[in-house]
This record gives sequence, structure tokens and C-alpha cells, in this order.
Amino acid sequence: MVMFLLMAARRDTMTIDELARRSGVTARNIRSYQTQGILPPPSLVGRTGHYDQGHLARLRLIERLQGQSFSLAGIGELLRAWEDGRTLGEVLGFEEALTEPWSDEEPERLTLEELLARFPDAAADPALALRAVQLGLVEPDGDAFRVPSPSLLRAGTDLVAVGVPLGVTQDEVAELREEMARIATRFVGLFERYVWEPFVEAGMPPERLGEVTDALRRMRPLAAIAVQATLARAMEEAAAASTAAQVGATGHVGWHEAVGGS
Repeated sequence: MVMFLLMAARRDTMTIDELARRSGVTARNIRSYQTQGILPPPSLVGRTGHYDQGHLARLRLIERLQGQSFSLAGIGELLRAWEDGRTLGEVLGFEEALTEPWSDEEPERLTLEELLARFPDAAADPALALRAVQLGLVEPDGDAFRVPSPSLLRAGTDLVAVGVPLGVTQDEVAELREEMARIATRFVGLFERYVWEPFVEAGMPPERLGEVTDALRRMRPLAAIAVQATLARAMEEAAAASTAAQVGATGHVGWHEAVGGS
């Protein structure tokens, strides 16, 4: 009854079909998870079940743990161990911190004409348009395209506008993703080594779950701040080195020295 009341109090509800669409988990599997006890039941309004963000977070957590070779039985044991010592709200709070997006950027929807206006090279070379889809920069969405990260697309637009070829811009995106993946792995490794692993070694005590959740939430802005600050410093140094090299190559350094020595 307590679980039911907690779930009923949550907002932003979805039907099972809406939950399936947003999570990518079939309605059949959602019902199966409920039967197995690894997904809380929905709140009922009449005969209709209503699911919320907690259910969505739980499904994302199940998917992630399965991707790490956890069996459904093992996932169930893990969740029950937490729920035995903490309230459902605290457990779902950790799950939401673990699975919530790291960016609040809202996707945009653009027509083909709008995309080609920004990237005219793609009209002459369809391979460039195909690669944009392969890189996930745009996603076909009916008669238009969904842009998951409008800010990244705008950066590409600006690079093309200043003269960088579209193909080169796409190469940079691919390389940046590889580099960012390595950086992300390092930050996740810090969390795993100094927060998660000690928590597991201590037997995953329920009373420490709140600390783990707080640490996970704090890692998000810390990672972004560290990357931004380090990149800013690196850009300053690279720009200064490039300027010095270009000035030296054009002979302006000698001219300035001559003036100073006269």
C-alpha cells in the first residue's frame, strides 16, 4: 500500500503504451518486469494504469544493467536489497540520477530544405547527408529530420560558414566524439573507483544510498566545468602558438625586431 501511494503521488504520468514508446521497452516486457517484481506497479485510475518518471528511470536502469551482463534475477535481487532498507522514493531517486540525461538541450525538427540551406554541400554530395545521419547529427523523422543536439548542429553550421568543408567538419565531430568518450570514461571511472566500489565493498548499505546519489548528481556539473575550463586554457595556448608560428613564417617578427633595434 505504501508503494502504491508513493507511486500515485508522482506526476507526469504515462499509459503503458506511452511508457513503452519513451523507454523503447515493449509493453509485453513492461508487464513481465512487473510480474517479476523488478518494476513497481502503476497507479490505477479506474481500470487504467498510470506510469511516471520513476518507472521510466527503472526501465532505463534495467536496460543498462542488462547491458553489463546482469540477469533479470540479479537485477531483482539488487533492487530488493535496496528497497528493504530504503523507501521507494530514495531508490528511484538514485535510479533517476543514474539514468537522467546529462544535458537539458531540447531536440529540434528541421525540414530537408532547412538543412540543405545550412549545408549546401550536402545537396551536391548525398554521401555527406548520409554521414550526418550515421553520426547521429540528424535523424529521419517522417517528412523531416530530428536534430538531437541543435547546439552541435549550429557549431557545424558556423564552421562551414567560415570556410571549413562539410566533410572536414564531420571528421572533426567523429574525432571529438572519440576523445570525449575517453574523457567521459575517465570521469565515470573516478565515480566507480572512489564512490561506487567502496559502496559495494561495504555491502551496499541502504543508509549510504543517499550519499551515492548526491555524489552522482554532483559529478555531472563538475565534469562539464573541468572540461570547459581545460579546453579554454588549451585554446588560448594553441591560438598563441599558432599566431607566433604564422607571424614568424611571414617574416613579421624580423620586421618588428628591426624596428625595435633602430
